[in-house]
Amino acid sequence: MAFVKAQKSKAYFKRFQVKFKRRRAGKTDYRARIRLINQDKNKYNTPKYRFVVRFTNKDIIAQIVSANIAGDMVLAAAYARELPCYGLEVGLTNYAAAYCTGLLLARRVLKMLEMDDEYQGNVEATGEDFSVEPTENRRPFRALLDVGLIKTTTGNRVFGALKGALDGGLDIPHSDKRFAGFGKESKQLDAEVHHKYIYGGHVAAYMRTLMEDEPEKYQSHFSEYIKREIEADDIEAMYKKVHAAIRADPTAKKSEKEAPREHKRYNLKKLTYEERKAKLIERLRTLNSAADVEDEDEEDEDED
Repeated sequence: MAFVKAQKSKAYFKRFQVKFKRRRAGKTDYRARIRLINQDKNKYNTPKYRFVVRFTNKDIIAQIVSANIAGDMVLAAAYARELPCYGLEVGLTNYAAAYCTGLLLARRVLKMLEMDDEYQGNVEATGEDFSVEPTENRRPFRALLDVGLIKTTTGNRVFGALKGALDGGLDIPHSDKRFAGFGKESKQLDAEVHHKYIYGGHVAAYMRTLMEDEPEKYQSHFSEYIKREIEADDIEAMYKKVHAAIRADPTAKKSEKEAPREHKRYNLKKLTYEERKAKLIERLRTLNSAADVEDEDEEDEDED
């Protein structure tokens, strides 16, 4: 038999280093993360903020996060599930809802830092690119866009949230090449197309198409819109009202939850040491008093 050389010896496996847990799970791109959180040493522990946007099946999560040795610290957060409080009850995960969520977070964090009056942002969204200008008193709040594992394709919803944060008054380094409406051939941003996406025009166009071509599919796809009597012509006005409501009061509203019901208990409640001790003393007193009564009864019978 020919000699076979061992390619991977025991020493090889001793030198093997396991990757980070979130890398093994495919949740974190550490190469991108280290570039986002690296801070110059002459900043003297100044936090470096990230504008984090994540999408789930039914919600949009936007946060202002800074990295710490103990873990990530969240300065402020906004969620698409909060938008019904501002008048948007349907379509909470589309491009227009992402814009509203980014706008809500921007106004909320600026109000928290008492910078909301100084940095109003772009009050009326026209679809054109906007960058905040620094004032004389304070510099604008700066954050870096953190998209996670999302593919940064042109027109992705994450850039809708970015546009909302920019119009809200945050300073985020960006380019207009990924906003909805950027032409591949013209190399320019079409503000009208971007304006349509911000105000849900693409949803309205799809509603009209289904209404004409496939009424049954329209009834199932837009059942929540039909239930609330929202038509295609009403969508732009609805989003304008939502933007105005967010700017009027961006503070987080506490949810009013009902008190939990008291469930019937079938087993005995576990007593503490002091309660068990008091119960034992009471039982001994009862036994002693009963024994004294029996002794008195026996003495009375003996006397009779």
